[in-house]
Formats: sequence, C-alpha cells, structure tokens
Amino acid sequence: MRAEGTPLSGVKLISPAVHSDERGFFLETWHSERYADIGITLPFVQDNHSRSARGILRGLHLQTEQPQGKLVRVTSGAVFDVVVDCRADSPSCGQWYGVTLTAKGQEQLWVPQGCAHGFFVLTEFADFLYKCTDYYHPESELSLAWDDPTIGVQWPIPDGTTPRLSAKDQAGVSWENCPLYTGLV
Repeated sequence: MRAEGTPLSGVKLISPAVHSDERGFFLETWHSERYADIGITLPFVQDNHSRSARGILRGLHLQTEQPQGKLVRVTSGAVFDVVVDCRADSPSCGQWYGVTLTAKGQEQLWVPQGCAHGFFVLTEFADFLYKCTDYYHPESELSLAWDDPTIGVQWPIPDGTTPRLSAKDQAGVSWENCPLYTGLV
C-alpha cells in the first residue's frame, strides 16, 4: 500500500497493493493496523454503496454535527472526486482537491472529518463505496454549492452540458454561508 499526501491537510490518496493474475485480482480495502500507520485511526461505523450514471454530480456534502471521515473508492467505472476543506483551524481551509478515482486503478481517498465531499461520474455508470466514521445524520447534512466561485472547483464537465443534480445539491449553500467545522484538525 502506498499513501500520498495531497495539498489539503490530512487528505490522503491511497493505492492499495493489488495482486492480479489470469484469474482476477485480490486487494485489501481495509486493514486497521496498516491504515493506522498512515494516520487513519478512527473507527468505521457505516458502509455506503451508491451507483450513479454518467453526468451525475453528487455533493459537495458534509455534516455539521456528527461529522464523518470517509474512506472512498470506486468499484465500477470512474469518477472525478472532490474534497473541500471546511475545517476552520486547517491551513488549507477553503481549498479544494480533486482526483480521478477508477475501478481499474483501485485508488482510495481519505476524506477527514470536517471536509465536504462530492464526485462527478465520468463513465456510463460508477459504483462508489464509502466507509464512514460516524452515522448519517440527515438533520445536520449540508450541501455546499458545487459551483461556488469562491472555491472554484474545476469539474471536468464537458462544455455545453450541465451536471445532473439532486434538489438538495441544486440548493447548495455558498462558501460564505457554510458553517466551518471547529473540531480538531
């Protein structure tokens, strides 16, 4: 397993060791001791699996109470995955990081508590898995506007197209109205 830092404090891009031959492949997607060695020590309490079609944009989501750390990966297809640092005490607060995650590459991304997260589907379909450090808390869920000009995420959306969004994501709040996470970074 290889873990790389990113421009955002605590966000890590992880490349697990993949063992493959003519029969297929095998990889460990979670091993508490190995992940603790790279600083991921929070317990996971909930796993989620979503399937989305090409052109769908999910996010940018965070919970203002019960913030979730997320270990995410794609098991089918490809997405452009984005993290926005919403942690008030972080040196990278207000910055974003984006990376393409693919089933072929088997990459994982660690999204710490207090960061907003979202993705844009690049292939016909994408299956996306999340390991979460806290339970879904719909009363405190917030969507940060995916197209907020202050943040300036450079989504790989083809010219002349608009991403498909949920009603909740269409009503996302601006960066200036986003409550910042004040827990430990």
